[in-house]
Amino acid sequence: MNEVRLGIVGLGRLGKRHAHNLRYRVPGARLVAACSVVPDELTWARDELGVENTYDSYDKMIASDEIDAVFLVSTSSFHGEQIKAGLAAGKHVFSEKPMGVTIEECHDVEGAVAAAPNLHFQLGFVRRFDPSLAYAKQKIDEGAIGEPFLVRAQTVDTDEFAEFQIKFVPNSGGIFMDMNSHDIDLARWFIGSEIKSVYAIGGSYVHPGFAEVNDADNTVALCQFENGKMAVISASRTAFHGHDTHTEITGSKGILKIGMTPSKNRVEIFDDKGARVECVQDFYERFHEGFLLEAQSFVNGIIDGVKPSIFATDGTRATEVGFALTQSFKEKRVVEL
Repeated sequence: MNEVRLGIVGLGRLGKRHAHNLRYRVPGARLVAACSVVPDELTWARDELGVENTYDSYDKMIASDEIDAVFLVSTSSFHGEQIKAGLAAGKHVFSEKPMGVTIEECHDVEGAVAAAPNLHFQLGFVRRFDPSLAYAKQKIDEGAIGEPFLVRAQTVDTDEFAEFQIKFVPNSGGIFMDMNSHDIDLARWFIGSEIKSVYAIGGSYVHPGFAEVNDADNTVALCQFENGKMAVISASRTAFHGHDTHTEITGSKGILKIGMTPSKNRVEIFDDKGARVECVQDFYERFHEGFLLEAQSFVNGIIDGVKPSIFATDGTRATEVGFALTQSFKEKRVVEL
């Protein structure tokens, strides 16, 4: 195999980005099909990308012999069933996170992946493919900061999206599931251990509507790992300066800081407002290189027969910790995993 024929599912804001990458920027990928229940999205795929086959039914798409793999960018609640169905149809599967919306569903997906050892499954923990975060992991593995013992990670979105998100909380699982799964995954990746207990606090400090659905707009969580090391994970829906995602790893011999100032580029502006840098405005702008590299990794893995470095168990662990953080926040207590 020297190319992978792909069908993408879901063409919303992120789905369109993935589709564009697969169509034009990923060597070895050929985007031949698109699936959506939104007619305008299928029209976009045909007119803008020249996609050959469009479907309003996932079952019909995976029944086609014209595709080798599916790329799932659908609604989170569909991921688990679509992963299992894709694997059962003999297709390689890439899925955006989360892998499932319940722990039981994640375990079911783990079983389906294990039952299909000849198929390639990759979960979209895109931050592992971000060049700066990947370089930080390399430095940790080289012993550059000694023994890492503390990770501080945050995901902060711009306030303009906050009110819009309130109606999705009941289905998204809330702020920890929606915003911190990548931070949880990075903390596990950098520390090399599993989280054993969590304590989360927060509130609806800017948008009271989140409290009405038993959620928050700003949170902080303290996590302890099985090996005794620590992570502090925070989230905010209310930034006014831009999308502010950064990570800090403290070790016995030094500290690594990644993206502490969310600069749009290296330009510094000196004007009547003072000296400043412009910020990135959304998650895709911050991680656009990572999204491209993870898609390339998926395609290369299929062509070369190399299994991914992210496993189904990573998806389950992130979900388990996300649920524990939510439980801790709601019950105002430490939760053991």
